[in-house]
Amino acid sequence: MDLILWRHAQAEDLPLDDEVLLAQRAAGEPIEVHIDFEADLARRLTSKGERQAERMAAWLNQRLSESTRVLVSPAQRTQQTAQALERPFKTLEALNPHASVDDVLAAARWPHAKEAVLIVGHQPTMGMLAARLLTGQDLAWSVKKGGVWWLRSRERDGQMQVTLHAVQAPDFL
Repeated sequence: MDLILWRHAQAEDLPLDDEVLLAQRAAGEPIEVHIDFEADLARRLTSKGERQAERMAAWLNQRLSESTRVLVSPAQRTQQTAQALERPFKTLEALNPHASVDDVLAAARWPHAKEAVLIVGHQPTMGMLAARLLTGQDLAWSVKKGGVWWLRSRERDGQMQVTLHAVQAPDFL
């Protein structure tokens, strides 16, 4: 089974409440950042992110089979990244920015799916998933914005192995 991990391309920064942060700093309090989940989901790609998604989509479309299942987080930035493929895709709540490695593996039906699966998702989950499949450990590996890691499972001598088929960053396309 092929599992392709595509981190969303560059997105707008999350708006933070500068007044609250400044007040915390002025009072000598520890800085606490509260992330509004809905605001995070609404973040869009920047113009650079749109170009990254288009370049990576062209690269992927040259290599993906027609039967590849494309599964996408509900976040706006992942939706825009996936739309650059110009292929049908399925949006799964289980792939949201707070998804766990286990959530993503279950959605992909790893390692039992008959077809290749492309996941458009988020850090740190994409990096941790690549690390788990390649090393057996949940390590904090980084996947560059707009980058792809292509993993392949195979059986050899009765053991399942995972190989790294390709890694591609949009800046090299």
